[in-house]
Amino acid sequence: GCFASGFLIPHFQLIKRWSGLRQAQEGGYRDLYDKVEWQRQQGEKSRRRYQILAAPQCEKMAMKIERLHPERFHFHKSEWDKFPDGTDHIIVGGFSPRNMIAGEHVLFLASFHNNDVTLSQFQVLVMLSQSFVSSLTIVLPFYPTGTMERVTREGEIATAATYAQLFSSLPSVGKPKRLMIYDLHTLQNRFYYHGSTVASLHTTIPLLLPELVRNKIDAVAFPDDGAAKRFKSYFMSNNKNMQDMMIRDDEVDDDEYFYTPTFDIIVCGKVRDGESRVVTVQDGDPKDRRICIVDDLVQTGGTLFECGLALKNLGATSVHAFVAHAVFPKESWRRFLRGGDRDVFDIFYTTNSIPTTTNNLPKDDVFKVLDLTPLVIRDLDSI
Repeated sequence: GCFASGFLIPHFQLIKRWSGLRQAQEGGYRDLYDKVEWQRQQGEKSRRRYQILAAPQCEKMAMKIERLHPERFHFHKSEWDKFPDGTDHIIVGGFSPRNMIAGEHVLFLASFHNNDVTLSQFQVLVMLSQSFVSSLTIVLPFYPTGTMERVTREGEIATAATYAQLFSSLPSVGKPKRLMIYDLHTLQNRFYYHGSTVASLHTTIPLLLPELVRNKIDAVAFPDDGAAKRFKSYFMSNNKNMQDMMIRDDEVDDDEYFYTPTFDIIVCGKVRDGESRVVTVQDGDPKDRRICIVDDLVQTGGTLFECGLALKNLGATSVHAFVAHAVFPKESWRRFLRGGDRDVFDIFYTTNSIPTTTNNLPKDDVFKVLDLTPLVIRDLDSI
């Protein structure tokens, strides 16, 4: 009963009594006291109510969030039209016939899959910033210019910095706007923001972990050193947070959540072979292993395919793949379908961070799309 009562000083006294005088004198009770305080904070965050607005491609996620937690989220549909001259004619939901946005916490689900829709959504973000909202959280799962954070010659534009400047120049709402991004390609991009917008970085790995358990994956591979540096720590045996990270999955038995899976680590890389560069295994042994290759994004998928092929040639029992963001320009995903010239993976996992791509993936083939919705809800309360 004391944990639900909400008072802190009595909490403190009870914890000291429970922990024993000697332990209290040594400060051991602080761990338990901190846990109680953390639970109180999480309880308050989980009761925060949001008004949701969304880009057209994210409306499906917005409606699902509302359906899962109607006591916390309310979705307002907007009208995204064009005038005859091609300029935007947008009517943002929640303002008419009564204003349900002013004074509220607002959650905006964004998708910057091309320049046109990006500009349209920035116009909405400017308008929301000037609408007396209590807070504004922007969920942009895929940051499309994350690979263009530096230049190699004068005159070239680092578009990642340009986007950061646009976000940072949004009107103030009294507190920093939060920009939630998943598996940002270059982590230093977070330091490009200043002023009114702060990047909140998250990972999609919690969605993958139940899939690895279900398919009895015992090794995780990375196509290069960059991917290994980014993701390896999530799969190391000393990762004590692995169980807490996992998104609960109805298809995984409860008992399987009470142990920490262990994975061998394999790192691939390109080496020069005459005039060409080929992918080889540089660290780890894939023989007789059930492997999942992990990376942040895929474009045409050439390196990912070569990595999978190398692992199978060296004796892997099965090879799966996971990328957080399925870019796949010009429908290059077709080459990975059953019977395609890059048909090497047992299952190719990705998330719906780029719905304009994943909505077109066939549902009865190699691809399995993991829904970001439960992860977004959980990460929303992490700060």
